[in-house]
Amino acid sequence: MKVCISIILLFSSICVSARSWQPDILKNGFEMSYVDQGIDYSGKVRSTIIRRLSPTGRHDKAVLYIHGFNDYFFQTEMALKFNSNGYDFYAVDLRKYGRSIMPGQKKFQVRNFDEYVADVDSAIAEIKNAGVGEIILAGHSTGGLVASYYMVTTNNASIDALILNSPFLDWNLGDMESLVPLVSFLGKFCPDFKIEQGDGTAYSESLLKDGGHGEWHYDTNWKLRKSPDVDAGWVRAVDEAQRTLRKHVGAIKIPILLMYSSKSAGYSEWAPGANKSDIVLDVNDIKHYGLMLGPKVNCTKVVGGVHDLILSSRNVREPLYDYIFKWLSTVK
Repeated sequence: MKVCISIILLFSSICVSARSWQPDILKNGFEMSYVDQGIDYSGKVRSTIIRRLSPTGRHDKAVLYIHGFNDYFFQTEMALKFNSNGYDFYAVDLRKYGRSIMPGQKKFQVRNFDEYVADVDSAIAEIKNAGVGEIILAGHSTGGLVASYYMVTTNNASIDALILNSPFLDWNLGDMESLVPLVSFLGKFCPDFKIEQGDGTAYSESLLKDGGHGEWHYDTNWKLRKSPDVDAGWVRAVDEAQRTLRKHVGAIKIPILLMYSSKSAGYSEWAPGANKSDIVLDVNDIKHYGLMLGPKVNCTKVVGGVHDLILSSRNVREPLYDYIFKWLSTVK
């Protein structure tokens, strides 16, 4: 039996090392590689690993970043910051997001967060195969929920610390939140039942430079200007992931950097305040449920931060980066 396991592990290692990398759409040293994730309820699926290796050539530490809902990896500044601090930078476009979208697929569709565990596992296997000793897992919004769910359900000993950027640990639906259990139940039997989202574009306008009031360029076919409709199956998957975290209070034993804006606000149409607050989630909920994740949670309130904190104005994100790397220097 031990011989068989050794052969399987060797074969797995050979497969990973044979991964084909190609220049990424971001250029400037970024590379990407597709990962075949088999077939699910929507057909053939894949995830995508994106990387930019540190120019130091040491490759002894790395970060893996997981994007949020209605999102994909495009934050080149973040990657360069990690590179300049000696980290190889990796990101994953989850199945049915960004680079991973395949013809005929419904964007952002998910039935259970275990689907994402496979996507994250593939990226971590690639990082480990490169000989990296220290791995930091980072996630924004729904990606923060994915990262937390991953740690609770796998307890992967390869991960040394967790960075959560405004993680989606609870709904922010006001009076409508009472309907979540009903929709979640519906999602078990009618997962394709459409759940309409609002038409607000305030968040995208706070980020986009072209036609907006932000500093960023990104593909609005992959990160839509307004939050797209979801389905009852998606609601069920998110709800069950959040419930899993609450059933395992304190389960994540590694150090956690929990970051959130100093205030939440509600804007359906853009106003200057949208560039200085989280208009997607309730920051009080982030702190409340974030503190339950483990015994080593460092709460960080970011004054003037938007929902994706690293896309905040320069005077906010520059000191935030300094803080992140100072915190990482304490992680052993």
